[in-house]
Amino acid sequence: MEKEPPVKKTSAPSVSQINAEFVTQLANKYWAPHVKNKLPFDAKVMEDIYQSEILKSKYVLICLTCVTVFYFSQYLENYLWVNYTPEVSNNAYLMSICCIVNEKFRENVPAWEVFKKKPQHFPYFFKCVMEMSLAGAKSNLSLKEQTILLLFLDHCFNSLEVDLIREQVQQLISLPMWICLLPARLQHELKKVPKLQKFWNLIKKNYEKMDKKDSEQADRERTFLSLLIKKFLVVLSSILPSGSDVSMEKVHYCERFLELMIDLEALLPTRRWFNTVLDDSHFVVYCHLSGLPLREKEGHLFCQLLDMLKFYTGFEINDQTGNALTENEMTTLHYDRITSLQRAAFAHFPELQDFALSNVAAVDTRESLIKHFGLLSPNTLHKVGSYLCLLPELGDQEDTTYDKEFLLELLVSRHERRISQIEQLNQMPLYPTEKIIWDENIVPTEYYSGEGCLALPKLNLQFLTLHDYLLRNFNLFRLESTYEIRQDIEDVVSRMKPWQSEYGGVVFGGWARMAQTILSFSIVEVAKPNIGENWPARVRADVTINLNVRDQIKSEWEGLRKHDVCFLITVRPTLPYGTRFDRRQPFLEQMGLVYVRGCEVQGMLDDKGRVIEEGPEPKPKLRGDTRTFRVWLDPNQYQQDMTNTIQNGTEDPYETFNIIMRRKPKENNFKAVLETIRNLMNTECVVPDWLHDIILGYGDPGSAHYSKMPNQISTLDFNDSFLSIDHLKASFPGYKVKVTEENPSLQIPPFRIKFPLKNVKGKKRNADEEDGESREGDNTLVVEPHVIPNRGPYPYNQPKRNTIEFTPTQIEAIRAGMQPGLTMVVGPPGTGKTDVAVQIISNLYHNFPEQRTLIVTHSNQALNQLFEKIMALDIDERHLLRLGHGEEELETEKDFSRYGRVNYVLARRLELLREVARLQESLDVPGDVSYTCETAGHFYLYQVMSRWEEYMSKVKPKHGRNVQVEDAAAQFPFHKYFSNAPQPVFKGRTYEEDIDIAEGCFRHIKKIFTQLEEFRAFELLRSGLDRSKYLLVKEAKIIAMTCTHAALKRHDLVELGFKYDNILMEEAAQILEIETFIPLLLQNPEDGFSRLKRWIMIGDHHQLPPVIKNMAFQKYSNMEQSLFTRCVRLGVPTVDLDAQGRARASLCNLYNWRYKRLGNLPHVQLQPEFRAPNPGLTFDFQLINVEDFNGVGESEPNPYFYQNLAEAEYAVALFMYMRLLGYPAEKISILTTYNGQKHLIRDVINQRCASNPYFGHPSKVTTVDRFQGQQNDYIILSLVRTKAVGHLRDVRRLVVAMSRARLGLYIFARVSLFQNCFELTPVFNQLTARPLQLHIRPHEYYTLDLVSQKASRIHGLLVSRRRLNSSASGHLWQVQLLPPPSQEQAAADAESEQSQLEQMAEEPSTEQAPQDTPMEQQEENQEERPRMPEHPGRDSDSEDSGAEEDA
Repeated sequence: MEKEPPVKKTSAPSVSQINAEFVTQLANKYWAPHVKNKLPFDAKVMEDIYQSEILKSKYVLICLTCVTVFYFSQYLENYLWVNYTPEVSNNAYLMSICCIVNEKFRENVPAWEVFKKKPQHFPYFFKCVMEMSLAGAKSNLSLKEQTILLLFLDHCFNSLEVDLIREQVQQLISLPMWICLLPARLQHELKKVPKLQKFWNLIKKNYEKMDKKDSEQADRERTFLSLLIKKFLVVLSSILPSGSDVSMEKVHYCERFLELMIDLEALLPTRRWFNTVLDDSHFVVYCHLSGLPLREKEGHLFCQLLDMLKFYTGFEINDQTGNALTENEMTTLHYDRITSLQRAAFAHFPELQDFALSNVAAVDTRESLIKHFGLLSPNTLHKVGSYLCLLPELGDQEDTTYDKEFLLELLVSRHERRISQIEQLNQMPLYPTEKIIWDENIVPTEYYSGEGCLALPKLNLQFLTLHDYLLRNFNLFRLESTYEIRQDIEDVVSRMKPWQSEYGGVVFGGWARMAQTILSFSIVEVAKPNIGENWPARVRADVTINLNVRDQIKSEWEGLRKHDVCFLITVRPTLPYGTRFDRRQPFLEQMGLVYVRGCEVQGMLDDKGRVIEEGPEPKPKLRGDTRTFRVWLDPNQYQQDMTNTIQNGTEDPYETFNIIMRRKPKENNFKAVLETIRNLMNTECVVPDWLHDIILGYGDPGSAHYSKMPNQISTLDFNDSFLSIDHLKASFPGYKVKVTEENPSLQIPPFRIKFPLKNVKGKKRNADEEDGESREGDNTLVVEPHVIPNRGPYPYNQPKRNTIEFTPTQIEAIRAGMQPGLTMVVGPPGTGKTDVAVQIISNLYHNFPEQRTLIVTHSNQALNQLFEKIMALDIDERHLLRLGHGEEELETEKDFSRYGRVNYVLARRLELLREVARLQESLDVPGDVSYTCETAGHFYLYQVMSRWEEYMSKVKPKHGRNVQVEDAAAQFPFHKYFSNAPQPVFKGRTYEEDIDIAEGCFRHIKKIFTQLEEFRAFELLRSGLDRSKYLLVKEAKIIAMTCTHAALKRHDLVELGFKYDNILMEEAAQILEIETFIPLLLQNPEDGFSRLKRWIMIGDHHQLPPVIKNMAFQKYSNMEQSLFTRCVRLGVPTVDLDAQGRARASLCNLYNWRYKRLGNLPHVQLQPEFRAPNPGLTFDFQLINVEDFNGVGESEPNPYFYQNLAEAEYAVALFMYMRLLGYPAEKISILTTYNGQKHLIRDVINQRCASNPYFGHPSKVTTVDRFQGQQNDYIILSLVRTKAVGHLRDVRRLVVAMSRARLGLYIFARVSLFQNCFELTPVFNQLTARPLQLHIRPHEYYTLDLVSQKASRIHGLLVSRRRLNSSASGHLWQVQLLPPPSQEQAAADAESEQSQLEQMAEEPSTEQAPQDTPMEQQEENQEERPRMPEHPGRDSDSEDSGAEEDA
């Protein structure tokens, strides 16, 4: 292979390259999955591959292209690990395995599965890796190879949830590793925690009992990390601070080593004992004083990683207990350190007397410490260090071997006062500046390949404290936003085309919709700092621009709202007017961009210079095109800039701005979310006790399950969850059901069920015993049917009822959701997640009427689907409230927004008062009692209640007196009022029935006055805002919002005193970790405790995660991991729904392998639509192989903008064929895995189908990512790629793609590429079992009863005339269908069917066509037809098409 310099983007090998390579030839002999007669294992083959293929690259680590080839051909699974034994183990073998495991982590695919299948040799393998890591050059390993081993070890330490890995790793990070400490330091640490001395003595005893072999192994494990640190320090010390070029292999090794140290410090299980060992090795001091940080270019990333390591080594946590330390505790620790140093100085070092007698605040700064200790000799400094147990003791006649600089830095860095983390955070500007935006170590480009190390926090399984949890999310959310801001700035400034004018100024040669040039900018207010702060409380400025643009764009600028974020930019271009910009060159230098600062809009100024306030009043019309906006600047940033200007004499950036840029509102909420997270960190986050450890990732993952909660509820009313007693019995297969009502006719829903409670607080018992006992004694359910009290005589009084027959697992999910604790429901596609969610909400509403439930979803679409189903259940709509935008999309005339609900309440109040007036008239009561809610209340108390009590006294049976049946009706006082109810109101059959009807009538009346009493506050509150706040805080019982709205409005909700008891989250696996966490804290704690009782998360971690646009944050930082997914990884118990009702059983088989036990509901096998074949198509799903078209497979006009013209044409041709057979267009969707292909297919459809009413447009043409959560009857799917599998290797995307179709799925792809991919084999084994050419039946038609006549007329016209008449003078419409996939021997019947498909799409003709079209005729027709352009370009929908993932 030709040697190339490092590049940012690694192009994947094409299939032809793979086939041509030596490796693939070997694979076909030894390990390829499709080869039946493989040759036996040959160690020399493996060694040759490693030496000649993997190591030959000059890339940072390894030849990525080659490793991709091995990974692709299942080299690890089918050759390396299955044949691994201690006898054949050698360096090349170990390195080959480590390379491919690292590649799997780089690609974010499961890496440890292959080892779990054959775990017996893993301990030996891991021991060999440890030995190689320490041996280094002695084992003939280059630094590049040692770096690979470091990366492998880092992956192991970050995979503690895997039992196989944890068993090996935990030996390296447990208490025995303290054997590496200085003896004095060891005793000092053991004294701090008394019980540690007992453990240490026990460890020593056990060690003494070991035989020689075991003790040597124990020594290796205990000292491994300490020896690894020493080895690293040797490599680090070999890098000189300046001079000749430094070896980048050394630099990369040092960077990866720091990454390993950071990861060990950032996890409590690894940090607990390791932090002391790291401190004792003075690792940070050595790194700080080394030569690498002094190299500005090579050491830049190293410095950033070192800052992260310093942060974590001094993190505010007690390493032993894991408890977070408060600011006071940190201050106490700092004072203890200084005072112990002062005592030592006073007692033993007379030259430090001034230091010893000073107060702490006077001597704890770096400058002061250097002043006092800098005058001491190295020997004296060494003695001070040894007295503090930091260094070994120095003999009387000995001289220290340490540099004075090292000794001084050791003492100073240990004792200087550090700014607290929260202070640091509060002083941090929230807007990114040019220094952060274009620093690729922390905001990498979209071409990040996963090879290099980055200075980014990681979201793994566990966090140190809630503060650490919030801080990591804060930093990542900020940087992900920064990446999007960078894209916007680069796009906008490029469009503006800034050039240098002849006179040295700036001239703009272009324009941008989202940016304007600034006419003037002035600071108008710098408010005094708040007490205890050193930055201004507020900084405001005026920005003047000229809006001489189209009216629409002008209105967009004038429509900037309060709190919208804009960016102020300074450009000083050096390129002369008219120079073309090259996107491949660095952006900053070309554009001359100097400064970027953020600001927040306060409002536009009117003619008198006052801010135009937002409100219902129309905005004043301003003359001319000049507009001035008042903006808030970031006070922290302003203070930093001004300090820099005064102290260093640098330029004032606020006098230089010449561009203001706005952003789309949906993408511009980052500042509000960051402020929310920062506010959370400044307040005492009160997470419920039962959730705290689970969120941090510690303790028993099942501790919050309802079965382990101390406040379990024994009796629950399942309301309308069950359709019958048989349904109930079937829903609890492991239980005996005992019904309190023996009469079968009365065993009707609703049911109350009393569950046996497991003993939560009893002593721990063996799990098997416990299960046995519970099976024998605690498996009886006591079921009590009960009658819902009569609600009144009107038909609308009857409660709405559930009609869904829930499965046993759905019932278990509903039961868990009604109990207190954490409920996690995994809902595969089509299993009724939303129905379960709605039933849980309804049951909570009826069981706990005083409690309030918060519903949170990822998207407005999901929230609206949920709300539409809630409205169909027995929930009073006055208790429903929908916050945020999106309620207008609800398919209902009712408005559930805050103001919509206020209007509903006011209208309902008037309606109820009219009912009161009617009741008053019916009772002949004088006066105006229906004027207000208050007068209505008096009327109820004195007129209605008195009559009802009198009636009850007359008709209630008394001793010695029988009551006649007709008395119940005759004495009833409200006959006249109920005259408009269905008659007769009283049936007169039995006394009990009539009394029940009378009580129902009174309940109807009572409910009117109850509601009026609730609405009384709306009479007292006059403004719409006050009323809406009251509605939110008091009236609503079910409040729904998106996770984004919760993050944006947390401050407002807490201020209002918003309260809730239960949270239900839909689409939980699609919500960012931090956006899942914030809704837990939308209320203030009560007496220091959270009132949250239930948290129900419903999602599917096997489908696509949250969208993260930047690949580095997605892969390196694992930002795409949702809290739902993390809980599943931690082992939190889940309820896995196990029956789908969406798709045919055959289609379900394409994705049910990914789930535990996913079966089908009965209707999937029974209903005609699922049993009938797809007309005109032989198979209900098929994979169609598509070869190159005109020698081209996939193309990439722009980075990651993948297209495949052959597949696009073929997919559209199939759509047209289906339309000709009568398939409705709205039942067909075309999906693809890339944006580029989406736009190409849309272009093909616009050219082929749009103008022809017989075809039209399919329901949707979009990407798989965008279509998640949706479905259609028929899906046509294009997989696009022909050179590399691409991001379909993520099995979650594959599951989404396979599960969108209900009745038919037709996939166009390059079969030879996808069938070998290990992760995709369960699907592609099924797909490739069927023919790889499209099989059709042209004489079958799709008909519906309603449209059969119209359909047959159209079909008769089009389908019967399908032969193109070559002499026809004018073509009304034509379709080019690609030839069938070129294969050496195609089956005759498949070729015939293919030609039929072509004919079906041709122009109508008067003569009847034969069924087969010869290939020569096909080729002739192809030449006549116009071809699609190679790259049709982006259309108006292509804003997000630059990224590989769909936004």
